[in-house]
Amino acid sequence: MTKNRILSHLDELEYESIYVIREVAAQFERPVLLFSGGKDSIIMTHLAMKAFWPAKLPFPLLHIDTGHNFIETMVYRDNMVKKLGATLIVGSVQESIDNGRVVEERGPTASRNLLQTTTLLDTLEKYKFDAAMGGGRRDEEKARAKERFFSHRDEFGQWDPKNQRPELWNIFNGRKNQGEHFRVFPISNWTEMDVWQYILKENIELPEIYFTHQREVFNRDGVWLAKAPFMTLKDGENFEVKTVRCRTIGDISCTGLTLSEANSLEDIIAEIAATRVTERGGRADDMRSEAAMEDRKKEGYF
Repeated sequence: MTKNRILSHLDELEYESIYVIREVAAQFERPVLLFSGGKDSIIMTHLAMKAFWPAKLPFPLLHIDTGHNFIETMVYRDNMVKKLGATLIVGSVQESIDNGRVVEERGPTASRNLLQTTTLLDTLEKYKFDAAMGGGRRDEEKARAKERFFSHRDEFGQWDPKNQRPELWNIFNGRKNQGEHFRVFPISNWTEMDVWQYILKENIELPEIYFTHQREVFNRDGVWLAKAPFMTLKDGENFEVKTVRCRTIGDISCTGLTLSEANSLEDIIAEIAATRVTERGGRADDMRSEAAMEDRKKEGYF
């Protein structure tokens, strides 16, 4: 007689996420999976492939391209899409600027991160997507913790944290009116440690930037930022070569790098277990105000 297998917490998280992804495919007509090239969106793509294997993904990937990306991320994205045979749609922030939809920030602290919101909403509208899945997790930031798995957005793409639908057991309400859509977070219950342990368990390939390497950086308000042609130094700031890695990846202008010697998944897991700094503690965009993330989410940011 075969004994019942005891599920690990990673197994349970995987099954929950796959169930949510399949619910999205069942309830919505035009879903899409947001792909940034970061570890959470990579995990999401991996889970989606498992959810529908051996068939191909039944929905496209959507990348909102700020034009200020790490080259390692773009190389990984293109190689992954080719390997999976997936459909990739790219929404361009540069096109939004050129078309007068947004105005680019100026000055040393300028970033295109905030401009992504308009590009995202325009792209969702252009392709009539009614559900956009992303890798947001509740442990990332306090505003993320207010989300449900199925997060309703009104006809303007805005989020009201006080007007969310109850989610009882595994029942998700995807009903919407014309013009509205949902943001869906299948890995909402995962932690950063869960993500890294799952990557190790599944042997998932990542962009090289997640591992230790030498890079020209400068320090601004305690955050190490990468050198790039569009980054302007303030008085007293200087470029220097440091041994760093990315813990979270976004627009270069606001992605803080971590001083690190971790060159393997085991090293990264040990490093995270010992740290007392949150994953987004080095994200310059989150430091603009106490409610920076929540304000952006209300406007339509993912």
